[in-house]
Amino acid sequence: MKLMVASDLHGSVYWTRKVIERFKEEQADYLVLLGDLLYHGPRNPLPKEYNPQEVIQLLNSIKHHIIAVRGNCDSEVDQMVLEFPMTADYQLIPMGNRKLMATHGHLYEDEQILRFLQKGDVMIFGHIHIPVLREKEGIYYLNPGSATLPKEDHPQTYAILNNNLFEVKTFDGQVYRQLFLP
Repeated sequence: MKLMVASDLHGSVYWTRKVIERFKEEQADYLVLLGDLLYHGPRNPLPKEYNPQEVIQLLNSIKHHIIAVRGNCDSEVDQMVLEFPMTADYQLIPMGNRKLMATHGHLYEDEQILRFLQKGDVMIFGHIHIPVLREKEGIYYLNPGSATLPKEDHPQTYAILNNNLFEVKTFDGQVYRQLFLP
């Protein structure tokens, strides 16, 4: 199963279109959205082409291919307009011989993760707008960065998880970072 992972769209029509274009070009089975889908939040600037209503239409057009979790800028009212489940704090996704825990990243600390995951499993999170590829105590922590509002001079990115390879890519399809999961 091939997954595309994106986080922190923050209501940008421009970057949501790019995410969907890359999803189709990558031919992924599912698009895993790690929260903060529609709103920019009080700490962020307005993103390029901010229009949550149009983002809703774009995401609903591929609703059967989306696995999503709630971010700290998402609310229950968002579920009234989005046609795929997105209010869960986390999703557990079986993938081969490992389990993936997808979450936004604002609720769970490393110690809490150990209740859900075991050695070899993967925690995929967003929230910090920075790509992360690291291993701690046998658990892999992966962050695709932000599609819309990256921080610390990183470019806009998304990620592909295909078999045991996690690649963070720029929107021109170039590999920015990668990690092989043994």
